[in-house]
Amino acid sequence: MGLGYAVGVVGFLILAHAAYSTIQYRSLLKITEEEFTGPPITVVVELIAGLFFCLWAALTVPGKFLSILPQSDENRVVALPSNLDFMIFNHRGKVFPMGIDMKQM
Repeated sequence: MGLGYAVGVVGFLILAHAAYSTIQYRSLLKITEEEFTGPPITVVVELIAGLFFCLWAALTVPGKFLSILPQSDENRVVALPSNLDFMIFNHRGKVFPMGIDMKQM
């Protein structure tokens, strides 16, 4: 279990605590019969911190990006699927002309 997973769990726990604090704050306002104008500043700070931690974990946990090589044989479709029932060739795209030259536009 790496650091990214731990930071993600901490971020999720902070977000859950912020949600619980907001619910508790709203119930307190109902008891005192005051109007809800917004969450307290501590909840907003918790939300920003939890969002930052979750975002950091989401960007670091998956690992490094690999490049897609266009000349690779793994990127080619060599056979059609065996179930051809859902392949539709008669669709709305046939009304558009086939020879659209984008350079003229």
